[in-house]
Amino acid sequence: MARAPRPRFEVAGIDSLILRLFDSIEESNMPWMLAATERLRASFGAALIDLVPSYTTLLLHYDLEHISASQARELITQAFADLQPASTAGSRCHSLPTWYDRRVGPELPLLAQRSGLSEAEIIRRHSGHDYQVFAIGFAPGFAFMGLVEEALATPRLSTPRKRIAPGSVGIAERQTAVYPGVSPGGWNLLGRSPAKLFDRNIDGYSLLQPGDRVRFEPIDHAEFIRLGGDDSPLETV
Repeated sequence: MARAPRPRFEVAGIDSLILRLFDSIEESNMPWMLAATERLRASFGAALIDLVPSYTTLLLHYDLEHISASQARELITQAFADLQPASTAGSRCHSLPTWYDRRVGPELPLLAQRSGLSEAEIIRRHSGHDYQVFAIGFAPGFAFMGLVEEALATPRLSTPRKRIAPGSVGIAERQTAVYPGVSPGGWNLLGRSPAKLFDRNIDGYSLLQPGDRVRFEPIDHAEFIRLGGDDSPLETV
């Protein structure tokens, strides 16, 4: 069994620490990230203000009225002393219906040109893989997922769009994501999903959470509209 990661401390503020657990982005990181998150929440209890997992780090924000900086570091050290990776057998799996089409996925031709694959093959490969949710950030409900296979990896657009429609599915490098709401963005768009990713009525507000797995399910335009999708074209300004 792999050895537990030893966190490296990086000061993020007077009451915040970044715990760097890994140096590279790997799906195998997630069981350790989930285990560390659970252990730290239990260790800090009421002294914990927030704990934000990412690809390789945990941002830990604690209450200085409850514990000192030295006590916080001691709690972290104790939490990692005999850490074991968490089981992902019970992780939630989501199927996100997605309409792949140039009208809402204008970078489909670009990805085909860069990869030497047909647009149909781009769609088949993107939708044929289960993606790990690594982190939630950028916008409420925005889940950073990966890893996209190397053939589909594409840099962000050199000039981000000012307005991305909700549900837009995109790729940036080896990451994929769905924009939960209207926002600017520079990811390469492949299609659009009618799924509601940010909802104030669900626990945590976000449909997707770190540790979940996601598969994109291709649907046609009629099904997209039936499920409540908005096929309005992207704004060009």
